[in-house]
Amino acid sequence: MPTITYTDAEGESRSVEANVGDSVMETAVRNGVPGIVAECGGSLSCATCHVFVDPSDFASLPPMEEMEDEMLYGAAVDREEFSRLCCQIKVTDGMDLQVTTPKTQV
Repeated sequence: MPTITYTDAEGESRSVEANVGDSVMETAVRNGVPGIVAECGGSLSCATCHVFVDPSDFASLPPMEEMEDEMLYGAAVDREEFSRLCCQIKVTDGMDLQVTTPKTQV
């Protein structure tokens, strides 16, 4: 089963099993992961599910599309090289993804 490890800004980690086809954001919300606000529910109209993808995992993800790229400029914490909106990352079979949440989403 796919596993997503969420690490908060203080360094505390939580690993959760994820369902193939769900987003990394949906997985976080369903499992009560702190640091993922998801105000828009995954409709790509906010940036409150901003995460920093572990550099070793980043290349395995599909590239971000233009709208996600634009939304990241509105994130509460400045985007970085490995920033993504986790509503746009779909869980795939065998995924073992590590992401870190920023200090704040709003």
